[in-house]
Amino acid sequence: MSFNINRINPNQTQVFFHDGRFETLTNEELDEFLLQMGISDVNESLEQNVTE
Repeated sequence: MSFNINRINPNQTQVFFHDGRFETLTNEELDEFLLQMGISDVNESLEQNVTE
């Protein structure tokens, strides 16, 4: 499943799927989603991008 993520504020991230769907997730929901996708370090990258 292909998707892009975009942090929209400190507690919400939008996940855009390549089939046109999107979801707005809280940090907790994003953590759960990433665990289901088998990704663990994206949250750190997001936090770095927000603070840069």
